[in-house]
Amino acid sequence: MSIQEGWTGRFYEDFEVGDVYPHPLGRTVTQTDNIWFTLLTQNTNPIHFDAEYAARTDFGRPLVDSTFTLALVTGQSVADVSQNVMANLGWDDVRLPAPVFEGDTIYSYSEVLEKRESKSRPHVGIVKVKTVGYNQRDEVVIQFTRTFMVYKRGHGPESVSERVRRVRNQVLKQE
Repeated sequence: MSIQEGWTGRFYEDFEVGDVYPHPLGRTVTQTDNIWFTLLTQNTNPIHFDAEYAARTDFGRPLVDSTFTLALVTGQSVADVSQNVMANLGWDDVRLPAPVFEGDTIYSYSEVLEKRESKSRPHVGIVKVKTVGYNQRDEVVIQFTRTFMVYKRGHGPESVSERVRRVRNQVLKQE
């Protein structure tokens, strides 16, 4: 029996400026997502959780908390761009060109804008991506740039597959 490696994400060497990564999973935003996230983050604006109040606004219904949208689209990008990140350095130029409503399904992609070696940490590189989130009508609802430190191949923490392989070999030696 052999252990087959699953997708372990990109390392610094895997990024090329200009590459575009379509993130495979969309996510439909529910009323519960919106209300819980808004209240968990202590956002007191009733446009996110009071349907009667929201009905009297220009939008006519509750808006999804924009920081939820930022968190969701960032999360959608992790498997493709930041699975092996040592540290996020920042989100910049966050833009929200269209509102997100409960029931919208959000999809996203990221484009590599820059990459460079770290001057202070030789085991990581620094990558900057632009990530775009859009809804089921192909309307862009968020876009931002994100900069992060990502491990170089062979310098990150032990992967799940590597650990399974190591533990399995220990068990086999004991038998």
